[in-house]
Amino acid sequence: MITIDVRFISASGIGTYIQNVIPGLIRTLSNQSFTLLGDPNEIERLDFPLGTRVKMIKASSKMYSLQEQFELPKLIPKNTNLYFSPHYPIPLAYRGKLLTTVHDVFHLAMPQLVGGWHKGLYAKWMFKQLLSRADAIITVSQFTKTELCHFFPAQTEKIHPILLGVDQEWFKPSPLQNPHPRPYLLFVGNVKPNKNLLALLKAYISMLPEIESDLVIVGKKQGFMSVDAAVLNLATQYPSRIIFTDFLPKDILKAYMDHATAFVFPSLYEGFGLPPLEAMASGTPTIVSNCASMPEVCADASLYINPLSPEDISRQIGLLINNFELQCSLKIKGLERAKLFSWDKTIEQTAHLVSQLM
Repeated sequence: MITIDVRFISASGIGTYIQNVIPGLIRTLSNQSFTLLGDPNEIERLDFPLGTRVKMIKASSKMYSLQEQFELPKLIPKNTNLYFSPHYPIPLAYRGKLLTTVHDVFHLAMPQLVGGWHKGLYAKWMFKQLLSRADAIITVSQFTKTELCHFFPAQTEKIHPILLGVDQEWFKPSPLQNPHPRPYLLFVGNVKPNKNLLALLKAYISMLPEIESDLVIVGKKQGFMSVDAAVLNLATQYPSRIIFTDFLPKDILKAYMDHATAFVFPSLYEGFGLPPLEAMASGTPTIVSNCASMPEVCADASLYINPLSPEDISRQIGLLINNFELQCSLKIKGLERAKLFSWDKTIEQTAHLVSQLM
């Protein structure tokens, strides 16, 4: 019996991982039975492979909460041979075999941006618990493994980098028309300090009115006042040029991606960074940060920026939008690079690791 925590199946980031990896894992390990902890309605809505081998148990505690430490150990079946947590907070009272996926160590690497010293302390303590208890740890990139080993150098042998994939739908042209009436640059991601939107806005505004393209920002805005109020304050001064769409359904997001002049991703820290990979699969030229996991994911298929320099960001944006030959080159390189990443590979490697642990 393999028990998997899928409570955050609808969240961004971790939710994307769960939706793409766990169904494939269930199908691949056809000789195993599974218990999924989460919202049964969400699991059924997302068309998970259900049947006699798969049992659902309702779990509703929030991530990082004290409640999850009481709820999860009570729900994990006694006959569980392996507990798989797709995020680093683990149920500490569980004493069986444990596999965990670490997406990044942002709370440790950039404590100044996590929004409270207590969050950094919690992360450091929980990572220590994880590294001492887990039988194996998956990281979503070599970069994240290197980061984890930097903070906890004695645990390298149990850490396994398994890269994320890109949905094949991103390679298909959107049937929808251009959703924006003017040329535009595109950013996709939740509005958090590590996404570095303030530097992007400063770079973009410095180019007005010479630049024809608008700036479209796709992502959830909740928490603005506590996260980065300066972004909102600056953006609202240019309502006709800087557009926030908030969260978008995947089909509409795909249309925005297909028709963008360029995708710009100035993030300071990413464990992997799916949006640039999805942009490359869509045939959209990408401009990304020269730090964290971005060079590992994008290789020579992107134009790189110093995310700490609005001047460099604006310089590279100008270089790309005024150079049609460069746009074409990055489109071709991006498509070829994106083809190297697939969820099938992620599932295959994850299933192999799980089989070794059983």
